[in-house]
Amino acid sequence: MVIMAASTAAPAFQAVLERIADEIGRTPGRGRPAGYIPALAACDPRSFGMAVAEPDGTVYGVGDWREPFSTQSVTKVFTLALDLAREGDALWEHVGREPSGNPFNSLVQLEYENGIPRNPFINAGALVVTDRLQTRTGDAAGELLAFLRAESGNPSLDFDLDVAASETAHGDRNAALAHFMAAYGNIDNPVPALLDQYFRQCSVRASCADLALATGFLARHGLRADGTRLLTRSQAKQVNAVMLTCGTYDAAGEFAHRVGLPGKSGVGGGIIAVVPGRCTLCVWSPGLDERGNSVAGVAALDLFTTMTGLSVF
Repeated sequence: MVIMAASTAAPAFQAVLERIADEIGRTPGRGRPAGYIPALAACDPRSFGMAVAEPDGTVYGVGDWREPFSTQSVTKVFTLALDLAREGDALWEHVGREPSGNPFNSLVQLEYENGIPRNPFINAGALVVTDRLQTRTGDAAGELLAFLRAESGNPSLDFDLDVAASETAHGDRNAALAHFMAAYGNIDNPVPALLDQYFRQCSVRASCADLALATGFLARHGLRADGTRLLTRSQAKQVNAVMLTCGTYDAAGEFAHRVGLPGKSGVGGGIIAVVPGRCTLCVWSPGLDERGNSVAGVAALDLFTTMTGLSVF
C-alpha cells in the first residue's frame, strides 16, 4: 500500500482535488452539523477534506483529508459487506433492496411491510444487518473495526465511546425500530445488546484517507487490499447498486442525478463513493442539508465526476 502526501502527489487526481477544494472554498453555504449528538454539533461546517484511492492503494488528498471524523452511517456499507460475505443471498430474505422514500429512522414502512426493512442503509435495515453479523461473529462492531483497520492500513482506528454513549442516550427511536422488528421475528439478539453493537459501529472515527482505502474492495470487484476475496463480483455489484439507489437517505435520486456514482453518506458529514475498477473516494464536511447529507461533500463529488468524466453513466 502506497500513501502519497498531498504536497508530493503528481498525477491528475491531485490536480483535480486541488481544483475542487478551491471551488468549494468559495462556496458560501455549507449547511449545519447534526445537532442531536454534541460531538457532531460542535464541528466547524467550514471543515473540508477529500481523498481518492486507486485500486493499488495509492491515495491522494486535500484539505482535512487526514482529520478523523465520526463515520456514522458510512460504516453500514462495511457491515453489509461483512455479513453478505458470510450468508450470501439469505440476507435478502430479511432486508430489502429498494429505496425507502422516507426518513432514515422512519417507523411507518415497517408496519405495513411486516417488519422487513426496505433497504440495509436506513436505520431499521442496518439494525437487521448488524444483528445478523452479531449472530455469526459474536462481536459485529469488533469485526467491523478489524476490517477497517486492515483495509485502511491504520491500526489506530477506534470507536469514540463518548459518541456511542451520546447516541445511546438519544436512542429511543432505534430501540423502537429494533423491538418492532423483533416482534416480527426479524431480530435474533437481545435488543439492548444489538443497540450497543450498532451505536459502537456508528461511532468509529476515521479520516477521508482511511475510508477511501477501506472502500477499495468495491472498486476491485470484491477483492481486499491483500488480494484475498471478500465478495464475489456479483455481491460487490449488489453492494454498489444498493449504494447508488439507497445510500443517501431519501435523496438518492438527487445524488445519482448530480454525482452518478454509488455512494453512502453519514450524518458526521462523510460520504464514500465508488468508481468500479478505477478508484474510491471519501469526502468530509460536517455541514448537512435537510436530508442529512453533507452540502459541500455532494458538491465536491459532483465536481469530481464533472471534471474527470468518471461515472457509472
